Amino acid sequence: MWRPASGCGPCCLPPPAAPDVSAPRRAGRLLGVLGMLVAGAGLAALLPVLPAADRQAALRGWARATLRALGVRLEVRGRPPRRRALLVANHVSWLDVLAVLAVSPARMLAKREVRGWPVMGALAAVAGTVFVDRARPRELPATVARVADALRAGHPVAVFPEGTTWCGAAAGCRPGRGFRPAMFQAAVVAGAPVVPLTVAYRYAGDPSTLPAFLGAETLWASVRRVLAARDLTVAVTVAAALHPADGADRRLLARAAEAAIHLSRPR
Repeated sequence: MWRPASGCGPCCLPPPAAPDVSAPRRAGRLLGVLGMLVAGAGLAALLPVLPAADRQAALRGWARATLRALGVRLEVRGRPPRRRALLVANHVSWLDVLAVLAVSPARMLAKREVRGWPVMGALAAVAGTVFVDRARPRELPATVARVADALRAGHPVAVFPEGTTWCGAAAGCRPGRGFRPAMFQAAVVAGAPVVPLTVAYRYAGDPSTLPAFLGAETLWASVRRVLAARDLTVAVTVAAALHPADGADRRLLARAAEAAIHLSRPR
């Protein structure tokens, strides 16, 4: 069973603090997010009939609007790819998916359980998400083949190669073995570039783990922290693309992408 784990615990999160925004403001944000989920349900029905360019624009607009509803400001550094690419990013929070879609709408690689989530599961499915069953490692080659097929068809695909969220702040918390190389094989066989994305969060101007979703914590606890925070920013840094040669070593490619993301992290 492939279930990556980080060394993060409660100490990786900021200490509990009084909300920065008022209760009415938090309620307004929650209502806004619920409204975006309803809009997402409508978008799920509309996406299959939209042309590819309109589909990407709709996903980007929905993700950006949802971040705004949460009170999260988006910053983009670098130029997102305009064509097919394997987008690889570090993984801190559930917000990472919104941030990636807001920068470069792509087919996501997600665990199978996401397919059953209300609204989000349906939206993920119609957006072309590739689902992976981490309880069945023997299915991994077939999943890699599906990602490669999507890349060959001209679709960007986004993955979080660490396989789990972690704070990103303490070296001892890093998931064992770092970036898993399997999905990099899809880029090699499809002849597609790999574009590293660094996702980082700032709270009141300073690097912060406030939005992190860690360990046994519930999703609702993480969502509540985000709804209560003032001046929360997610910055997505787009690094230079890596162009694997035919027959390139996926492990070396994974290490190169991980190094590019590490160098772009705020210090």
